[in-house]
Amino acid sequence: QVQLVESGGGLVQPGGSLRLSCAASRSIFSISPMGWYRQAPGKKRELVATMTRGGIVNYAESVKGRFTVSRDNAKNTVYLQMNSLKPDDTAIYYCNGRLGASDYWGQGTQVTVSS
Repeated sequence: QVQLVESGGGLVQPGGSLRLSCAASRSIFSISPMGWYRQAPGKKRELVATMTRGGIVNYAESVKGRFTVSRDNAKNTVYLQMNSLKPDDTAIYYCNGRLGASDYWGQGTQVTVSS
């Protein structure tokens, strides 16, 4: 079992930055991939960015060049650095991790990009 807790969401103006954090209840060394998904109102949940324990990353086309995913195994934490935010990035952001055959999700954190 793994509990994932997100933090760092909030309201930001277009062009601004936020950093999301996802703290795991156990070592993340074996949790792979780990990363972020998001769900906007009326839309399906979509992949934002993931990273394997070997460092292989996968980004949605819409965030390439603006978002960076990273993981700190010593802190059992995954991060999402979001720069040049746009109103279309407004969504609930969920942390995800796969351990064995099971997927684990956090409760989500709201990101709102608005002037």
